[in-house]
Amino acid sequence: MKGKVALITGGGTGLGSAIARRFSKAGVSVVLTGRRTAPILSIAKEVGGIAVEGDVLDKAHIAEAVAAATAEFGGLDIVVANAGVISVADVLSVQENDWQQMLDINVTGVMNTAQAAIPALISGGGGSIVNISSVAGLMGIGDAAGYCTSKAALLGLTRSMAVDYGQHNVRVNTLCPGWFGSEMSEMEMEELAKEKGISKADAIDLVTQYLPLKRMADPDEIAACVEFLASDNSSFVTGTTLVADGGGAIVDVGMLGFL
Repeated sequence: MKGKVALITGGGTGLGSAIARRFSKAGVSVVLTGRRTAPILSIAKEVGGIAVEGDVLDKAHIAEAVAAATAEFGGLDIVVANAGVISVADVLSVQENDWQQMLDINVTGVMNTAQAAIPALISGGGGSIVNISSVAGLMGIGDAAGYCTSKAALLGLTRSMAVDYGQHNVRVNTLCPGWFGSEMSEMEMEELAKEKGISKADAIDLVTQYLPLKRMADPDEIAACVEFLASDNSSFVTGTTLVADGGGAIVDVGMLGFL
């Protein structure tokens, strides 16, 4: 990883900031994008990278971020498409604006990022794109019609890109994380605790009780998976999906009554 240059969308908080820190420790020069100026500036300062404020739906913004990587660090080797949003609603209750926003940011935003970055990756001899999906893209979860749909769509987009650009030594993979510590999971645990009349610690125990590892991940554990997919250690891996969910996807829900 040392000497490589990475662009991370949604890099100011949560998983994006954990990836930025891990990449920096590995000797990667980092360009961070995000809609909120303060977080990406703070992380960029911490890791010695640069911040480019903007929205992944703005093609000019993504082009600017790619140009900044090339101008400041001499090229681009890694892209982590991490920017995303979630809205809680089922098909009957989801608002049209929320539905469209999830498709726009979670899918079209990834495509916009790829369109701007792939020429730079190719001109540098190749590289790696890691699209951040979710276990929600692999299975159904309640009250998340738009989120599940958009995250599942990323799997198809990843496979298509891997087929098209493998000949140019551009690898494209998807990471599907489960529960990990973040601002979003903290908020969700607080809401669950309030709904159930329990403590936040009990809420965490509740959502992780059937995971084989019985816990949430630390953000750095998920960032380590991104690092693997981005690095030369996965040089023959493309078009695949890495699931990092503490084993949740392997549990037979029909047998939970026996546990």
